[in-house]
Amino acid sequence: MKKLLTEFSVQPIETPTVDFNTALAALMVEVMRSDGKLLAVELKQIEELLVEQCELERAQVDALIKTAQLLVEQAIDLYLFIKQVNNHTDDVERIEIVQLLWYVAYADGNIDSYEDHTIRKISGLMYVTHADFIAAKLAASA
Repeated sequence: MKKLLTEFSVQPIETPTVDFNTALAALMVEVMRSDGKLLAVELKQIEELLVEQCELERAQVDALIKTAQLLVEQAIDLYLFIKQVNNHTDDVERIEIVQLLWYVAYADGNIDSYEDHTIRKISGLMYVTHADFIAAKLAASA
């Protein structure tokens, strides 16, 4: 019996750690993936935003996006990424991040309902008010 119990004992699951840039990239990748289409124009938008916002070289951004895609595919939820973003930003910066997510969604000229839902969920978990969520959406669409 003891042997059987040890075979089924719960082993602690190692949670990967991510830095802020990886977390930001992962949230952008999640928005890109949310409509079930991986469009080159959305990927290009993510690249441009990360080069600008994170002050990285293009090669670094390419590696960052690949890492983010892998992490998002393996993730059960967005908690790891949201926690990292929340820990390193204030309210104003979180609103700016929501606006960046809208830029990704608008990259193909169409906001899918799944993209809208994903950004709404992320903004709620980042404690962004609905008014600021809408303001970020409008600012990104201008």
